[in-house]
Amino acid sequence: MNVFQKNKPFFLFLLKFGGTYLVLSVVYWLYLNQYDAAAHEVDGVTHLVARQSAAMTRFLGEDAEIMPHKSEASYRFFINQKALVRIVEGCNAVSVMILFVAFIVAFSSTIKRTLLYIVTGLIILHILNIIRIALLSIGLYYYKEWGTVLHDVVFPLFIYGVVLVLWIAWVSKFRGNATK
Repeated sequence: MNVFQKNKPFFLFLLKFGGTYLVLSVVYWLYLNQYDAAAHEVDGVTHLVARQSAAMTRFLGEDAEIMPHKSEASYRFFINQKALVRIVEGCNAVSVMILFVAFIVAFSSTIKRTLLYIVTGLIILHILNIIRIALLSIGLYYYKEWGTVLHDVVFPLFIYGVVLVLWIAWVSKFRGNATK
């Protein structure tokens, strides 16, 4: 028995994960290339995330608004007329969502169950990302000295932690009796 036959599940996982990640990344790259970053044009997903983050911040009791940045493809995020952060393409969590989807596909179950879990997971990640940006902005408004820790440590741990929990839930609970 050769190494490929012996480790077929592992290599199948790598192929499905890598293939899905590559395809989705290329599709996302093609999507982003529709926008002219040199002309400070922001993609639609980032625009949606910026708008919804401002709405969530207002829901949490702060006066929040966004404005297009004049010198880059991003939005300036204001709380109480104070510019706090820039919302750039990387803030929209699409790259995290692509990673999530690739893992779920790599450990896929039935098509219906897999697609349902992917859609549910993407909705959860989107909502939590909006909450993450709102809380980060509020945190920076009140605790500017903690900005680096909040932005670079706490909130990435939050979003990646949620992805990890969703992956564990998929493999242990929701995947079903699919061939291991």
